[in-house]
Amino acid sequence: MKTILKLKLNTDPRWVDIASKNLEDILVDHAYCEQKAASTGISLILKYPEKTRLVEELTALVAEEWEHFGRVMQELRQRGFALGRPRRDEYVVALLAHVRKGGPRERQLMDQLLVSALIEARSCERFKLLWKHIADPGLSQFYYELMASEAGHFVSYVELAKEYADPQEVDARFQELLRIEGEIITSLPVRDDRMH
Repeated sequence: MKTILKLKLNTDPRWVDIASKNLEDILVDHAYCEQKAASTGISLILKYPEKTRLVEELTALVAEEWEHFGRVMQELRQRGFALGRPRRDEYVVALLAHVRKGGPRERQLMDQLLVSALIEARSCERFKLLWKHIADPGLSQFYYELMASEAGHFVSYVELAKEYADPQEVDARFQELLRIEGEIITSLPVRDDRMH
């Protein structure tokens, strides 16, 4: 999975152990991650409505992310948990700080798509850890299904970036952002209540 997703750094192996002991917090955070992923897709559609392929692909992606939100809510309800309040996602905030402001609109789009791809890649990697190591068989299957979906979203975002920018420029920028993402992962503490 690391090879497919191109991530420079694996998640600290301690994460899955502490996450599995804090299922309520992880599920609540996961629900908000899905909501934010759907919101990001909607925001990109509204900002770039003239880009037909982007609108079509992100419309499908938004529907899928919202369906995932519903599924996480179902997992919360089955365990007697409430949604709770959203938390600041320090990982996403740190990544978004590297979306270049100003300059050509196409460059901003490329950065937004590549940052979205990285978020999907990291989520996919963590879903794989939960699938393989979480004791709850129902949740294990749930995360297996979501892992495949997130991998598809990662690919879609990278392909869209190459649709609207020079593929070589996209590859070079993606390498930069992969390095930055690894540095962010290294700098953040291992949290027991966060998906990222």
